[in-house]
Amino acid sequence: MPPISQKGDAVCLSVRVQPRSSKSGVAGMYGEQIKICLKSAPVDNAANKECCELLAKALGVPRSSVSVLNGASSRSKVLKVEGVAPSVVREALASVLGDEAEASS
Repeated sequence: MPPISQKGDAVCLSVRVQPRSSKSGVAGMYGEQIKICLKSAPVDNAANKECCELLAKALGVPRSSVSVLNGASSRSKVLKVEGVAPSVVREALASVLGDEAEASS
């Protein structure tokens, strides 16, 4: 699966999270996935919440538009973003991901 794909009216992002990082942010690519570093520990859904909040902020969409579709208890996740086009997601993450996301989508 490419890191950014469309599924119906939503955009799906294949991500790899790294909880308990020194700082939160989109770190780049991890193989075929987008790597996201999180300060939160993977306890009581805290890392999933932070991941969704971070991505919503980066994409300029409401927090309620981002949800975990698959992999809630795994480091490899599929996040669903509603109300935004794949091209907007690529553009918003281009500064961090560079040409890697373009090439694999």
